[in-house]
Amino acid sequence: MSAEATNPATPGPVAGPVTPAVSRRKARARIDLRRLGRAALLGPASRGRLPDAISHVVDAHRAHHPDADLEPLRRAYVLAESSHRGQMRKSGEPYITHPLAVTLILAELGAETTTLTASLLHDTVEDTDVTLDQVGEQFGAEVRFLVDGVTKLEKVDYGAAAEPETFRKMLVATGNDVRVMSIKLADRLHNMRTLGVMRPEKQARIAKVTRDVLIPLAERLGVQALKTELEDLVFAILHPDEYEHTRELIVENASRADDPLAETADAVRKVLREADIQAEVLIRPRHFVSVHRVSRKRGRLRGADFGRLLVLVNEDADCYGVLGELHTCMTPVVSEFKDFIAVPKFNLYQSLHTAVAREDGQVTEVLIRTHQMHKVAEAGVVALGNPYAPPSEEQAPSSDGERADPTRPGWLSRLLDWQEAAPDPDTFWSTLREDLAQDREITVFRPDGGTLGLPEGATCVDAAYAQYGEDAHACIGARVNGRLATLSTVLRDGDTVQLLMGQDPASEPSREWLEHAHTPAARIAIQRWLAAHPAQGDAPGAEETRVLFRPTADGPAGQEAGTDGQAVRPAAEGPAGRSATADVLVDRPGATVRLAGCCTPVPPDEVTGFSVRGGAVTVHRVECAAVRRMKGAGRAEVGVHWGDTTECRVTLVAESFVRPHLLADLTEAMALEGAEIVSATVEPPSQQRVRHTYTVQLPDAALLPGLMRAMRNVAGVYDVSRAQPQTQGA
Repeated sequence: MSAEATNPATPGPVAGPVTPAVSRRKARARIDLRRLGRAALLGPASRGRLPDAISHVVDAHRAHHPDADLEPLRRAYVLAESSHRGQMRKSGEPYITHPLAVTLILAELGAETTTLTASLLHDTVEDTDVTLDQVGEQFGAEVRFLVDGVTKLEKVDYGAAAEPETFRKMLVATGNDVRVMSIKLADRLHNMRTLGVMRPEKQARIAKVTRDVLIPLAERLGVQALKTELEDLVFAILHPDEYEHTRELIVENASRADDPLAETADAVRKVLREADIQAEVLIRPRHFVSVHRVSRKRGRLRGADFGRLLVLVNEDADCYGVLGELHTCMTPVVSEFKDFIAVPKFNLYQSLHTAVAREDGQVTEVLIRTHQMHKVAEAGVVALGNPYAPPSEEQAPSSDGERADPTRPGWLSRLLDWQEAAPDPDTFWSTLREDLAQDREITVFRPDGGTLGLPEGATCVDAAYAQYGEDAHACIGARVNGRLATLSTVLRDGDTVQLLMGQDPASEPSREWLEHAHTPAARIAIQRWLAAHPAQGDAPGAEETRVLFRPTADGPAGQEAGTDGQAVRPAAEGPAGRSATADVLVDRPGATVRLAGCCTPVPPDEVTGFSVRGGAVTVHRVECAAVRRMKGAGRAEVGVHWGDTTECRVTLVAESFVRPHLLADLTEAMALEGAEIVSATVEPPSQQRVRHTYTVQLPDAALLPGLMRAMRNVAGVYDVSRAQPQTQGA
């Protein structure tokens, strides 16, 4: 949408990335934009005849949509050419060459006629006297909406906020029609291709916005063809030395006499012919950024590292047939196998990924997909045509939730939700970049079978706010895959997350949750609450210990509670009515017995008892400080001793170094020893060390030494001990 771009032939610091010579396929000739510009100056053709200037667009469009009505394209070109006539790009070309090039990009990706019509007109409202009403009258409401969606806001009206507010407007429009972003991506690609005439500092500014915002959006919409070229163009501007080094690596590899990718491709073709599987085997050269990433990961590159093999088949079942033949007849690298057909990526991508090893040790990555999957993999939502049209009879409805909905992907819904809570343009702009930097998505499952889509690296805090919104302030813990976990636990794709919610509506989030919140929705909700409750959120001396769950003082055994003792739903699992104490005999018939929480006595500890209010007897270890204090106060002791039953409850303290997944490993080790965790507390880390306190139920006190040994054997744990008797409280 910028008139400041220049022609690819114009000298400048940036040229289009060199196509890796490893490809043996004949490249399509680049369109001569200068010739198109001269054709545009001749004016529109006679009514009913398509202008020569859009012949390339028409050819590309007919390749995907042979029955398309071309009249809207003719009329759109006539309006765009006449309204832009006399306007020039900084390179000296007629401005009409820009919307023509943008439209050609979309036509080659398979965009339908409405998108191409809007693309031809995408700068008319912004840069000419044409109004949105005129566009709507001549081309309909859909085209009007698309043109409005990509039209920039004026700096005169918005000042420094014009760019972030333009993107906000564009994203909101994308929420109603994803084709808006398709046009914007193609527009940015052409401007990046022709950026060489601009000042270096302006090139860098545009490249950074492209890197931080447009490339992640292209990834999320699945438009890989645009994303990869944008990545290479940004790479050339922001990292010219690394770009040049990568280019030299590609040129050097292209000059090799042998080609391991071609040899492996021939071997794959032979295997599939013998198996009578019809398939097309192609070599897919890696683009510049991909080669650079592989070189940083593997060091010295070999021939097979410069590309991958692509196997295209007709049916989904054939994909698995190809996979079986390759794994049977060649040497598979099993660790490289991924099935994105059974579980598609969040951006609609489907493919089987595997790798085979050659005799010389080189590994070739292989992608297996149908022709339709390949079309979607390259063009994403653009390949779906008009996603708002009613599905045809052969299109079966999908039950794959948000992943299968191209009109409102889950990530876009979440983005639109949090942007409403960020009215400040600076906050929106910085948060948008942070959100889009999380370019991978995971799916976690709720106990009820529902799913949550979250960015990679999300924690239980993020899951809570994704599921409950601001009601997540009442979250006091979680179980991940059935095991107790802190809210800071990082979730993995496929995890099952059960969130433990307090029943008190006045529950408060913790300030430290901000350290564990990765999604903007969670961070903004927490920040808004803390800003509205400065006294509670910032009170000096506030509780710093994170309590995962704690039993109620007088509630039924096994019930969980929050940090302030409120009941938690759901109730803890386990046999109903299970005793929380070992068998203790008291020299007072009918008295209720409670084991003291301050010293948690277990058999065969030497114990004593004291009467408390209500006629109950509290049992303490004899060395407990509370015993000395009560004796000093003249309290009479009650005789107690252990019975035959050795079931017990004990509090253990584990000292450990900070490392990922430590809590999960520790609680798993405890469960394997037969310990049932009743409550747990994890203090904030200090100097890379952390203190865990667990109260556990054991079916036999004799298991305690083995439990403590198992806890000490967990990597990172350097000490486990019984909780020391407290100095205060009985």
